[in-house]
Amino acid sequence: MLRRTYSVAALAAALLSACVYAPEAASPPPPPASAAHGGMSPEMHAQHMAMMADHHADKPAAPRNLSVSASPESLGFDSARLKKLDDYMAGVVADGRVAGMTTLLARHGQVVGFKTYGKASLDAGTPIKEDTIFRIYSMTKPITGVAMMILFEQGKWRLDDPVTRYVPEFKNLRVVKSVNKDGTMVLEDMVRPPTMREIMSHTAGFGYGLAEEHPVDKMYRTKQVLGASSLKEMIDRTATVPLMFQPGTSWSYSSSVDIQGYIVEKLSGQKFSDFMAANIFRPLKMVDTGFSTGAEKASRLSPVYAFDRAQNKIVEARELFGSPMPDYTKPPAMESGGGGLVSTTMDYARFSQMIANGGELDGVRILSPASVELMGTNVIPKSVLVSSNGTSVARFNEAVGFGLDFQVVNDARASGSLQGDGSLSWGGAAGTWFWVDPSNDIIFVGMIQRMGGTGGDDLGTMARTLTYQALVDPSK
Repeated sequence: MLRRTYSVAALAAALLSACVYAPEAASPPPPPASAAHGGMSPEMHAQHMAMMADHHADKPAAPRNLSVSASPESLGFDSARLKKLDDYMAGVVADGRVAGMTTLLARHGQVVGFKTYGKASLDAGTPIKEDTIFRIYSMTKPITGVAMMILFEQGKWRLDDPVTRYVPEFKNLRVVKSVNKDGTMVLEDMVRPPTMREIMSHTAGFGYGLAEEHPVDKMYRTKQVLGASSLKEMIDRTATVPLMFQPGTSWSYSSSVDIQGYIVEKLSGQKFSDFMAANIFRPLKMVDTGFSTGAEKASRLSPVYAFDRAQNKIVEARELFGSPMPDYTKPPAMESGGGGLVSTTMDYARFSQMIANGGELDGVRILSPASVELMGTNVIPKSVLVSSNGTSVARFNEAVGFGLDFQVVNDARASGSLQGDGSLSWGGAAGTWFWVDPSNDIIFVGMIQRMGGTGGDDLGTMARTLTYQALVDPSK
């Protein structure tokens, strides 16, 4: 039987196509955008800062902590056009594509709309509520990245340090040079160890145990790397599997954020969940976020759904890879930095608003503005962007890249999107999604619980289009 943590991390990537924003690939790619200011050019950054200064000079500044709900028009939106977003999401629920949904849109730290649709549980008839708890799977990754950056600011590590400085178990990793027709691997030595920069951008070469065709992924499954009983055991198992490619030469979605969780434990001297609670969840008042709900909050956890072809409808997913669904009421055997958290829409919105505020919320500073800017700067080398083009889901190019545990949009128009340059985002395997747009000072969080896609257009992509077509006065 697979342990819970293996299932969580595996689903976070195996079903990535259901939840990660997939912009149109630019062809031919535009010239590289400036790496400064989250991908914005210096001129665009200056214009954005001037716009924000004008906005706050015109009227007393409202709290940028999601405590204020403002009319759409006061924040530059057209209510009639914004209704298209509400109608579309309500239609997704009415059509049976998902059981229920919540969405939260905010601008300048003020809530434009916090909507709930449908049911948390179809069997029980329980409605979705604002405080419904969701499995956020890979939306755990940006939070783990923030934990890493807290330690970065303490001088505990540097971006171009070799990972082996903190994980010596990886010193003897081999690398797949080629794969024979019979599936056996030809191995070679590492040219150099992966860097910290590379484990935070999925360019280190680690596998994930997800794809069927690569022998490294098969080894991850066979050895149950993410089914370990502790983060240290996960590291030891990882050390027995070769890298998929030489560090820094390609991009492949990987277990590297779980490795980051181990590094957080080692550098902080605290249990991973304790560090997250003390440095992120409690300061940000993310009261319902953690690696389990506990018995007292279990009734608020939404079931997960999947499409049943025989019944031609979504049904509650009671098994995962042939085993019962993980029990999120109890602490897991291994705390997965790559996909183990549960959260609510408002909790994740508070995390997103902290990022939008440059690392601060409610007078509590989690990171410096420079650290947030660093996380939102593409770190994938140009040769990797062009040669690998990422995956069929997240097609990276010079318009859309990857920062430190966030996807980053360098040139939104070239990518085919209406959002602002410098937007940061990611999603989760059960269909959750979010983005932070510093250019337009917008955050958006969408929560659903359906595995394997939503039976139609990608909801994150649709949410972006329908949000920005309603932003008719960005100067406000």
